[in-house]
Amino acid sequence: MKTARILVVDDAATVRMYHRKMLGDLGWLTDEAVNGVEALEKILTQAADEPFDLFVVDVNMPKMDGYSLLRELRRLPQIPPAPVLMVSTEAQLHDAMAAYDAGANAYLVKPARPPELAITAALLLGDLPTARRAAGLPVLQGDPS
Repeated sequence: MKTARILVVDDAATVRMYHRKMLGDLGWLTDEAVNGVEALEKILTQAADEPFDLFVVDVNMPKMDGYSLLRELRRLPQIPPAPVLMVSTEAQLHDAMAAYDAGANAYLVKPARPPELAITAALLLGDLPTARRAAGLPVLQGDPS
């Protein structure tokens, strides 16, 4: 199985580092962008055979917020579809609904706890063994990966 590639998009350097560390420790390759504009540049210039498999995106960022980035990702046909996990300080139901309306697949409130982030990312990637490990469950012989 190929190693998943994840793009972490957040304007806070400490949050990017935190997410990259947690996700990288699980064996996934991570890259980062400081806002939606930089993220789109990276996404549009990536090699066709190396698309991102997951996007972890903040809501509030300068230049282009997370909602706008998601709408743009879902609108562009040349970008291979990949799940989007929004992670934001915005904790109201309407914030999560706005993320889902924009195209998010999951929504977590910051600070995302390591097991919560790991399990959600693993499930969005279809990586059941990693999700089970992150949840403290044994990996089963027949688990698809």
